[in-house]
Amino acid sequence: MLGAALSSIGHNRHQLLAATWRSVSHFPVERMRPYVRRRQSPERGSTSPCVAVAAIVTPNSGYSARLRSYFKKSDIMNVLARCPGLYCGRELLPDGNWSNCGACPRGFRANASSACEPCEDAPMFYDWLYLGFMVLLALVLHWFCIDMVAMRRNIPKEVIALHLSALFEVVLASLIVLQLTDPIGSFSIKSCKAKKLSDWYTLLHNPNPNYEATLHCTQEAIYPLYTMVFVFYALGIVLMLLIRPLIAKKFLPKQGKFSIYAALYFYPILALLHAVGGGLIYYSFPYILIILSVLSNAAHFAFKLNQTVKSLLLSSISDIKNVIVILGHWLLHGYGVIAVATLREITIHPTMLLLVVLPALFYIITAKFTDPHKLHIE
Repeated sequence: MLGAALSSIGHNRHQLLAATWRSVSHFPVERMRPYVRRRQSPERGSTSPCVAVAAIVTPNSGYSARLRSYFKKSDIMNVLARCPGLYCGRELLPDGNWSNCGACPRGFRANASSACEPCEDAPMFYDWLYLGFMVLLALVLHWFCIDMVAMRRNIPKEVIALHLSALFEVVLASLIVLQLTDPIGSFSIKSCKAKKLSDWYTLLHNPNPNYEATLHCTQEAIYPLYTMVFVFYALGIVLMLLIRPLIAKKFLPKQGKFSIYAALYFYPILALLHAVGGGLIYYSFPYILIILSVLSNAAHFAFKLNQTVKSLLLSSISDIKNVIVILGHWLLHGYGVIAVATLREITIHPTMLLLVVLPALFYIITAKFTDPHKLHIE
């Protein structure tokens, strides 16, 4: 019966596979794996009829669901089949075939059909805000450490020199990162858009088909937002070690070196936070920025000895250092407001920026109600 069936079908391999499928749809595939794996002819690279014969001559109990799945996912018909998992994809090979399911190369991402397609999107405005936040975070920490080690009530030229050095280092590192990112030599970026939180943690979404073996598809699905920050931190450390010692030796030889030591501590901490919580920071940095700016603004005013409304207003206007600090808080608060509006897809109206002065005014107006000397203890 088998010989008659094969002779009637002929040598057409597609008809042979169709007839084989109808003949063995009630047979199992548990004992077919040694034969199914050898499904290609070494000369032509196409499907061999021995697969059909192996399917017929290896009967056992069960059903053919796994055989149906095999024919669907294989490259017999050179058809792109869906890969398991969220981020597994197939690459288009030079011979026109599709590769096995796996991680897409850097700069590629699996689409809805599991085909690895290049990242050709331009970053959204919110993506630029996120990258700017990571740069501002490093810069603010630099300036904070410089002020802490200088211990000056005003801002002398020695401290200003270190502040400008930190600003130059951060800006230069940012420009170099943009130049090194694809397309190289340009300030534009080609990226894959972040669609959900899991895009930042592809390591946690490697599929396990049939609970047998894990299919590793870890990749940078939000290319290049993840790696750009690490490169920026590395360049920031290198540029700081090249530039800051010269500036510190000339302007602030004793305390200046401690700002370098502090940066060598907080840069690795920032890298660790980005590695573990990059996705969480991406979606929450606007709120983090607003909260930190409000708390920092309150802490700045709380250090004033005279907590009267008149004294706080005069010191905020007459003292140059206070003016710079307050303006910095306002800029950070406005940055956070714009980021929140962008994240929530709210139209940014100029009147929204009036909110940036609210924390400072609120503290100055309500400071008299929180003076501990005016508390009545009964």
